[in-house]
Amino acid sequence: MQMRNDWTKEEIAEIYNTPLLELIYSASMLHREYHATGEVQVCTLLSIKTGGCPEDCAYCPQAARYNTAVDVQALMKKEEVLAYAKKAKDAGSTRFCMGAAWREIRDNKDFDRVLDMVKGVNELGMEVCCTMGMLTEEQAKKLYDAGLYAYNHNVDTSEEHYADIITTRTYKDRLKTLANVRKAGISVCSGGIIGLGETHEDRIGMLHTLSTLPVHPGSVPINALVRVKGTPLQDNPKVDIWDMIRMIATARILMPTAMVRLSAGRTEMSIAEQALCFMAGANSIFSGDKLLTTPNPAFDEDNAMFQLLGLKPREAFKDAPTAVVKELII
Repeated sequence: MQMRNDWTKEEIAEIYNTPLLELIYSASMLHREYHATGEVQVCTLLSIKTGGCPEDCAYCPQAARYNTAVDVQALMKKEEVLAYAKKAKDAGSTRFCMGAAWREIRDNKDFDRVLDMVKGVNELGMEVCCTMGMLTEEQAKKLYDAGLYAYNHNVDTSEEHYADIITTRTYKDRLKTLANVRKAGISVCSGGIIGLGETHEDRIGMLHTLSTLPVHPGSVPINALVRVKGTPLQDNPKVDIWDMIRMIATARILMPTAMVRLSAGRTEMSIAEQALCFMAGANSIFSGDKLLTTPNPAFDEDNAMFQLLGLKPREAFKDAPTAVVKELII
């Protein structure tokens, strides 16, 4: 299949609305064409600066304006972060993502400390990723020079639905950050969340945004809303597993070479349901006790699932050019 960045919403809708078993089959066959079967990347996400965020994302327990059980915590020390990264690596993770509850990265001592953390995690031989809000071209370049492999910045939903979920920034702000990341030579990680009260058309719109970027994201996280008490979306209905599978399969067909990440919401999924997600084209998970501040399956639970399903962890830097790998881990 030829890579395409010119998908129309009508074409995506046709794929999305394919009868489910046929959709899973098509996505699975395409997945086998571009990826090793039975191989899933294990990633770990650590909140290195928690809570107190000025944004109003309706799903997020870290927003300062919502009364949730999340306590504000200052930026962690490098030694603590590296100890957690080492633990994650020993448990089988090959990508380590650091999240900071900031609206945007600022040029200050905290950013200098983050750059130092990036260097430290990189020296462990892990793919290092950050998710810290909006950033400029210059900041992206500094992160790249420090050895950052990927930067996560989700578009969350469709452009039409975005203002119903977030009012403190615009969709164009999101796309600008993705452009800055891409220009710096950093791998783009961008996906979205379902269960935000969006329509099927909004889900199709989100996938259209991602699949028509100048270069497909290297990583596409598909999240199911984790309903947190105190947030505006606390009473939203649980995401139907078949909707999750449909999103994963459609993303796999539209962006065949991307890592499609089965992300938030796994604690409410059985092993059988997760297995169907893998069949539909998911080839990455986040493992560890928490996903930033929300519950997530622990390493030992995922190891047991891998053994049952015959899955093996994907190695770090597998698809990176040799020269890039050398530059990152020197």
